[in-house]
Amino acid sequence: MKKKTKGKKSSSSLFLKNQLIKKDCPLKGKDESELNYKNIKLLKKYISDSAKILPTRITGVSHSNQKKLNKEIKKARTLALLPFVGY
Repeated sequence: MKKKTKGKKSSSSLFLKNQLIKKDCPLKGKDESELNYKNIKLLKKYISDSAKILPTRITGVSHSNQKKLNKEIKKARTLALLPFVGY
């Protein structure tokens, strides 16, 4: 029979619980001129097929860049460069 040890977990566990993995922002190296409403190719990466803006937890974009991204996507929508509704 195997002995049960209470409170001790093996260090060779494949699954690490309660540990946050820090992601780097994909827009970190981009300068301000690259993140604007005219850059449709970049903005399309951050909207879903139904034309909804993807959240930070999915894209990995930092909070400040997410706010800028939302602003630019909404600006592109009002100028009819991006759709309000899905494709």
